[in-house]
Amino acid sequence: MSHLRVHYFQHIAHEGLGSPESWLRQRQADVTTTEFFALPQGDSHIVLPSLDEVDLLIIMGGGMSVNDEDIYPWLIAEKKWIRQFIELGKPVVGLCLGGQLIANSLGAIVTKNKVKEIGWWNVYGKPVQTSHSDIFQLPDSIVALSWHGDTFEIPQGAIWLAENEACPHQAFQYGDRVLGFQFHPEITPQNLVMFLSDNGYDEMTKDIQVSAYVQSPEQIGDVSIEQFHPANQLLERALDYVTRK
Repeated sequence: MSHLRVHYFQHIAHEGLGSPESWLRQRQADVTTTEFFALPQGDSHIVLPSLDEVDLLIIMGGGMSVNDEDIYPWLIAEKKWIRQFIELGKPVVGLCLGGQLIANSLGAIVTKNKVKEIGWWNVYGKPVQTSHSDIFQLPDSIVALSWHGDTFEIPQGAIWLAENEACPHQAFQYGDRVLGFQFHPEITPQNLVMFLSDNGYDEMTKDIQVSAYVQSPEQIGDVSIEQFHPANQLLERALDYVTRK
C-alpha cells in the first residue's frame, strides 16, 4: 500500500506541522520538509525534491516577503518549483506567506496591505458568481488567527473565496486542487506560543501605531482551546478537498 507523500515548505524554525499533523497521522502519510529557515541570508543554494516524489504540498507561513528575492534568493527557486508543481495538476495548500507564494507563482502581485492584521478576526466567505461547478465552500463567517503585513492579489483565473475589512483578499482557489489562505488555519496553542515569543510579536508590530486590526499579546494568547477548532477543521476540509481525486 502506497502512502500519501506530503512535503512541507517551512520558513519558521520550530513551527512544526501545525494542526494538519493529526490529519497526516490518520492517513499514515510520509512527510518530508524543506527547511528554508535554515538557509543563511543571501544563500541561493537549495535542494528541492523531485516533482514526482510529492503528492501534496503544504506551504507554511514566514516572516519574509515573497518580494525579498535579493535577501532570500532561494525564493526564486521555491516559486518556480511551486508553479511547476501546480502545472502538473497536483494539490497545494498555502497558509499566509504560503498563500502569497502560490499567488505570486501564478503571476499575481503581492504588496503591503493597507494595515497589519494581527490577532483573532472574522473572515467572511464570499458569494461566488462563477460557472465553475466545483467550489471549496468557506463558512459565512469564521474567526481565525491573522498575522501578516502583506497581501496577495487574486491570480488570474482563480476564484476569490473570502474577505474581511482589514484585508479583502483572504482566500482563493485555483483550479480544483489549489487553495491559498491569507490567515492561519493551521494554528495550534503550541504554534501560538511560538508566534508570541522570541520577539515575534514585537518584530511584527514594530513601526506601527496602535491599530484597530492589531490585538495585544494578551488578547491573542488568552483564548480557550475551542478558539482553534473552527479554523483547524476548515483546514482539514481543505486538505480533503484538494486530495480527493
